[in-house]
Amino acid sequence: MRAASVLRTILAFQHTFVTGVHFDMDALVIDVAPSYRVPRCSCCKRKVKAGYDQRPRTWRHLDLGGMLTMIRYAIRRVNCPKCGIKVEKVPWAAPGSRFTLPFENQVAYLAQRCDKTAVTKLMRISWATVGEIAARVTERGGLTEPARLDGLTVIGIDELSYRKHHKFVTIVTDHVRGCAVWAAEGKGAETAGGFFAALGPERCAKLEAVTLDMSAAFISAVEEGAPNAKRIFDRFHVQRLAHDALDEVRRELVREKDDEVERKALKGTRWALQKNPWNLDADEKKTLQEIRAHNEPLYRAYELKESLAGILDRRQVNVARVKLCEWTDWASRSQLAPFVRIAKTIRKYTEGILEYIRTGFNNGRAEGINNKVRAVTKRAFGFHDATNLIGMILLCCGGLHLEPSHVPPYGTH
Repeated sequence: MRAASVLRTILAFQHTFVTGVHFDMDALVIDVAPSYRVPRCSCCKRKVKAGYDQRPRTWRHLDLGGMLTMIRYAIRRVNCPKCGIKVEKVPWAAPGSRFTLPFENQVAYLAQRCDKTAVTKLMRISWATVGEIAARVTERGGLTEPARLDGLTVIGIDELSYRKHHKFVTIVTDHVRGCAVWAAEGKGAETAGGFFAALGPERCAKLEAVTLDMSAAFISAVEEGAPNAKRIFDRFHVQRLAHDALDEVRRELVREKDDEVERKALKGTRWALQKNPWNLDADEKKTLQEIRAHNEPLYRAYELKESLAGILDRRQVNVARVKLCEWTDWASRSQLAPFVRIAKTIRKYTEGILEYIRTGFNNGRAEGINNKVRAVTKRAFGFHDATNLIGMILLCCGGLHLEPSHVPPYGTH
C-alpha cells in the first residue's frame, strides 16, 4: 500500500487527498488537497469559481507516533461576490484556525477534564491558545450566545465568588436543559439586567419562571426584565434564614451565661439543633431532650426552624399559605429577635415561597453547576481574569458533550 494511502486512512479527513509526505526538522509534514476542484467561500460556504491567488499554509494536527505533525496545503483565496476576497473552506480545519478539527476537539475534550497547564504540556500549545480553541469548539457545538438563549422558559440566577476581595460572576442556568446558558462578571441588578438585555423583549416574554434567592438586586432585575415570569424563591435560602436565626439565638444565650461549664455545654448543642431529626444519633437526641427541659427559648427557636421545614414539605398551596401565615404570626410573638426579623422577610416574599411549593422548582441545579465551576476553578488554581473563567464555564457546564478524537466522527471516514 502506498504511503499516501496509509496516511489518508490514518488522518481520516473527509473530501481530502494526501499528495505527499516528508520530514522537516522534528516534524512530519503531510501535503494534502481537497477532493473537489471548485473552491467554497469560508464565510458563506457558496461555490466560487473566481480565483484570486494561493499561498502555502500549515495546520497543526494530532501527533503521529509522538512526532509533531503538520498538514500543508497551498490554500486558495477566492473572490466571493457576497463576502469579498476570502480564503477557501477546507474540510480539515475551521476558518481562521491554524489547527485541524481533530486537534481542536482533543484540546477542548482535555480542557473539560484537566487543568490548562496539563493541556498545554500534553498538546504543546500556549495557555492563550487553549482558550481560543475552547471558544471555537464551543461555537461549533451550537453554544453561541443566540443559540444558548433560544427556547428558555424556566431559568435560575445565582452568583459565585471566584476570587477574594468580592470578585463574582453571575451565572444563569436553564432548568429544562440542565446547563449554564449565560455568565458575566459581577453581581447585582446591573449584571443580571445584562442577561435580560441579551435575551431581548421577545424571548423575555416567553420566560415562565425564574428561581433565585431573596436578593433584592436579582428581584428588581427580574421584575424589570421579565415582569410576567413567576419568581420562585429557593427553598434552601428560605430554610437557611431559619437555621441562621436559630444559631444566632444560641450564640446570644451562650454570651449571657456566666458559668464556663454551661457556656461550653450550650456551645456543644449546635449540631444537634441544626441537623434533621432523622439524622440525630442517640447522644444528640438526649441533648435535645435536655434543651427542651431546661432551655425553653432555645427549644422554641428549634421548633420554629423545624416547623418552617415542615411547611415547605407540603404540596397543597392553600394549606401551605395558611400554615405559613400562622408560622409568621408565631415567629413575631416568639420574643426571639432573629425570628421576628425573618418573619417580616417571609411575609414580604410569601408568594415567591409558595411558587416553590406549587411548581417544585428550586435553585438546586444552579447550585450544582456552581459546585462544578468551583471544581474547575480549583484545578486551575484560580483565575485572574473572569473572561477566562466564563469561557471555561460555558465549555464545561454549557451542555457541550465532547469525545476524544479517536471516537467518531473523527475516527471514521
